[in-house]
Amino acid sequence: MARTIEELEAQLARLRALLREASRARDAAAVSRVRAEMRSVEKAWEEALTVETAKGEAPRGGIESELEAPAPTRRPPRDLASVPVREQVNQALAILGAPASPKLISTAYQAFFADPLVPTKLASLRRDEERSFTAQGHSRPYYICAALTHDRLNPARGLLAVSNWPLERRIVAPLSPRTDFLTHAVGTAEQIQRLAAAGHSPPAEAWRLLRRFAFNIPGAHELGEPDPERIIAAARSEATVHQEADDCERKSAAARARTQLSDVQQLFGVSSLHILRGASTS
Repeated sequence: MARTIEELEAQLARLRALLREASRARDAAAVSRVRAEMRSVEKAWEEALTVETAKGEAPRGGIESELEAPAPTRRPPRDLASVPVREQVNQALAILGAPASPKLISTAYQAFFADPLVPTKLASLRRDEERSFTAQGHSRPYYICAALTHDRLNPARGLLAVSNWPLERRIVAPLSPRTDFLTHAVGTAEQIQRLAAAGHSPPAEAWRLLRRFAFNIPGAHELGEPDPERIIAAARSEATVHQEADDCERKSAAARARTQLSDVQQLFGVSSLHILRGASTS
């Protein structure tokens, strides 16, 4: 019998608590077993979300629901030519702090800035940046580049990053989607705190985005206005469960990338065909 998204989210919360307990007890077998079950439930959650979205319903509690929702009434935009798309993406990723999809990048940017950023404009951006880097090298202070898969060092599908981030941060290992999600939540909460500390009122769109993150972090969600401090604490608490294993995978992959890949490949990845050819000639 198919489980609802709410049931799957409740099961994920229970499994995260079990994982935290097993990790503290240094029970490696239990940690491995719970992580395997979490991957299975997360896959089921993604499938349920896809089905619900296809039916035209608003997904409940997932960050993609925010991305698919109609855009709210926005503040008057500045001169649309004032900020290039690559700079808009860089500013959004600076807030999020980890590789992200074009939809999330667009949502995060428009949550904090007045200019529109349409996700379709990002479709060719990475290819344009790769061509520019290939022709000009490190002539720019940064490039919008790819996140890399930890095993084959391919460009991770649908994820963008910034070239001046450490290579480890641009690696996507098995636990990275969750740790990056928590990083996104912390980055969004901290940006809201910075605006408030500077005497600015954070936009309503920023609060809506933060609420979506909080809904999927145990101990972060509460009724009413989301509390950035609470969300940061809850996200960092969960991150400690995954961080050590995730960091180990990322560092190992980054070390391989530095020794095996050229500068352009370290930023934009290598194709499967390139890897197969390299293996055949070795």
